[in-house]
Amino acid sequence: MSDETNSALSGEADQMIEGLHHIDDAVNAAREHRLNDPDSLGDKFIKSAVPALTGLIAGKAFQTVWNHGVAHRNLRKGLAADAPQGLLLSLAFAAVSAAFGAVVSQLSDRGSQAFVERRHRKAKGK
Repeated sequence: MSDETNSALSGEADQMIEGLHHIDDAVNAAREHRLNDPDSLGDKFIKSAVPALTGLIAGKAFQTVWNHGVAHRNLRKGLAADAPQGLLLSLAFAAVSAAFGAVVSQLSDRGSQAFVERRHRKAKGK
């Protein structure tokens, strides 16, 4: 082989080794991040499941209250309880439901985060 071919292969090998070092550094950084993460699997489950379940339950409760109110309104107007809603009433439901869901989701997210942080403070105190 010529010197040019050897130097080209050597350059490619150096690039491959440098790429492997880069991957190794990324894996080591990810491992350090995982090992230094104070949240356990249970903490992560609490921080994701509690807001989701709270949002689901609150959304269903809001929908039940809304449907009861609309049925009561329809009966007062002499309509069937399950008469279809108009466009404006449907838009109002969508807007109020979204706002309510956002507030409940935000509050439950903050609450679950505070609960996990309090658990961490208690664990450090022992």
